[in-house]
Amino acid sequence: MPKLHRKRSLLAKIESSYGTDPTATGSANYVEVVDLEVEPTASDEVEQETIRPYPGNYPVLLANTRVNVSFGVFMVGSGSAGTAPKYDPILKACGLSANTVSSTSVTYTPSTLASQDSVTLYVNYDGVRHKVTGCRGTFSISCAVNEIPRINFEMQGIFNTPTDTALPTVTKSLQPDPVLFKNGNTSSFSVFGFSAALQSWELDFANEVIYRELVGGTKEALITDRRPSGTMVIEAVALSQKNFFTTATGTSTGTNTWVHSGGAGNIVTVSCPQTDLGQPTYEDSDGITMLNLPFYATPTDAGQDEFSLAFT
Repeated sequence: MPKLHRKRSLLAKIESSYGTDPTATGSANYVEVVDLEVEPTASDEVEQETIRPYPGNYPVLLANTRVNVSFGVFMVGSGSAGTAPKYDPILKACGLSANTVSSTSVTYTPSTLASQDSVTLYVNYDGVRHKVTGCRGTFSISCAVNEIPRINFEMQGIFNTPTDTALPTVTKSLQPDPVLFKNGNTSSFSVFGFSAALQSWELDFANEVIYRELVGGTKEALITDRRPSGTMVIEAVALSQKNFFTTATGTSTGTNTWVHSGGAGNIVTVSCPQTDLGQPTYEDSDGITMLNLPFYATPTDAGQDEFSLAFT
């Protein structure tokens, strides 16, 4: 019987010990995702290029074999203020720390990377399960008017032999329906203190993720750095209202924040409190002049404060 590509699932559970499977279940650890893809044996190819008296291919050995998993989630809360979203383990495995205020909020900020969480993923392709332990990764945020805002993940972890395992029976919990990124649902956008008309907003958290497998060491995916940057597209205005060219060529930094609401327990606030602008450019949208503003999320001297993602 052929495998049906539509029949796929993802389970995610935080690890208490790096690389040790914590045993995820469909009832507790199912995460609703989009665009799920797995690279089951991502490897470096080492060619056995010997000298010989005839042409042709050489045998290849696969080195540093790991698993790459990519997917997106809709940017939603849990439906209950103070309760983390279902993809909480994945955010933590991307170098974020969570601060929870009971019945009020869960706020994610960058970690020091001195201690890194990891997650086990079960990726099931219609009865073929890829168990990926020791996963860490990076993410990006993508929002555009009249589309569903998304967080897209790129994860990397340890290869385990795939198995014939039935698709899990899953329970969709703490995953409310998303709402469109549009006027009314999305509000309070401000960049350098100016309330602009926003068309799109993107951020690449840009974790540097490496995979190491040394003699006498352990197999491990590690986050070694991050360089968050993004771009926003806004309606151009008179310079007397806001001169972003002067801002970009100056040395000051400013706030960059917005709120997206699907109702209580499903309110998301994104903030880059110390934004440094890149080179503004013009573009056209339906005959309207827009400004494309690249930006860099920079930390203060305290560190670990260049970005926050809050659920209330």
